[in-house]
Amino acid sequence: MRSDFASQRDFLSRYASAAKSAAENEPVSEKIQKSVKEPVHETVERKNVYTQRPKAGNEEIVTAPVQKGPFDWWLFTIMMTLLAVGLVMVLSASSIVAEHTFHDKYYFFKRQVLYAFLGILCLWGAALAPIRLIYRIHYWALFITLFLLMLTVTPLAPTINWARRWINLGFASVQPMEFVKIALVLYLAYFMSTKQEQMRTFWRGVFPPCLVTGLYCAILLVQPDFGSAIVLAGILFFMCIAGGIRWTFIAWSLVLGGASIAFLAISAPYRMERLKAFLDPFQDPSGAGYQLIQSFYAFASGGLFGVGVGASQQKMFYLPEAHNDFIMSVIGEEMGLFGVTLIMLLFACLFWRCFRVVLAQEEMRARLSTFGLTAILAIGALTNLAVVTGMLPPKGVAMPLLSYGGSNLVATMISIGLILNFSRTVSKSEKQTE
Repeated sequence: MRSDFASQRDFLSRYASAAKSAAENEPVSEKIQKSVKEPVHETVERKNVYTQRPKAGNEEIVTAPVQKGPFDWWLFTIMMTLLAVGLVMVLSASSIVAEHTFHDKYYFFKRQVLYAFLGILCLWGAALAPIRLIYRIHYWALFITLFLLMLTVTPLAPTINWARRWINLGFASVQPMEFVKIALVLYLAYFMSTKQEQMRTFWRGVFPPCLVTGLYCAILLVQPDFGSAIVLAGILFFMCIAGGIRWTFIAWSLVLGGASIAFLAISAPYRMERLKAFLDPFQDPSGAGYQLIQSFYAFASGGLFGVGVGASQQKMFYLPEAHNDFIMSVIGEEMGLFGVTLIMLLFACLFWRCFRVVLAQEEMRARLSTFGLTAILAIGALTNLAVVTGMLPPKGVAMPLLSYGGSNLVATMISIGLILNFSRTVSKSEKQTE
């Protein structure tokens, strides 16, 4: 009995001593826990690549994504390859018209080279700009492009082909619509990423971006530029899908959008002529269907491998806008099906690299921004190819990086520069291995 009691007393004594020691060492334990939690908290803050801190006065302080990775050089290389092909084809497609009009067969080519150099400068400016700065300019971009777009419907803007879409600077003309697309994407990415809890409601989540896009579209219809208004509506549609808007609203938007397009198409005689030319261009071969028929002739003449670069017959005053909107027709004639397929593969690789950048973004605003910028490039390329092959009604949409035109080329390269900028952000797997 005594031995049992002694062993129990010894156990209780050791238990009390251990409890006292644990109580005395409690502050040390708390320090250890804090030291363990602090790096975890810091890591969580690093992974939250976009946060909004408390406002300092009227200024909103933004924490931008971490930029530690290299540029996507594959994307840049593919872009430069397409740009080089575009310069060669602009020279080939425009030399006859330039010689006849300006007595200089290199006139359009030299201007396109200058636009390309300006575009490269803008590309690297967009690629090297801090993401924090890009996140701050969405409202400024909206106001500036809206002001420029409104100037096109004033007497200050020249009328070209019965439309006022350009601002004449004397030495060159600027088409604000090309930059409106970038401004709209930056705004939609900001709105849909910061208003996620409201995106499933109509008045707070759906109505504001529709109102902004509708304002742009209304000005474009006054120019008139029906096709560009549809392009902006298409950008809004795809951004809404990516932004998480309810499918009920998307379905209703398709119904209302289709009805609006049908009404606008039948309300203007020239639009009905274009629609008839799309359905059967040979009904009016010397009128509304002329351009599309000449495009068909160009593709048919090219065959499998083409007639050779510089040997196109359709560019000799048969095919209007041969160096601009219908440059793919000249490529089809001179390089054949093989050349067109090769260019489409290059565009497919370009879009693939862009979508890799989209998927690598952890923060929603960065992902929506890169997705919208990629959508601009994809919509332009696919729409142009569909028009020149008769799959869509005739519409003046330039082929990115290939068609002649400073505004489209510079805007395209700014879009690619912004995507390259976002490609520097470190992906989740890369962060974990640091």
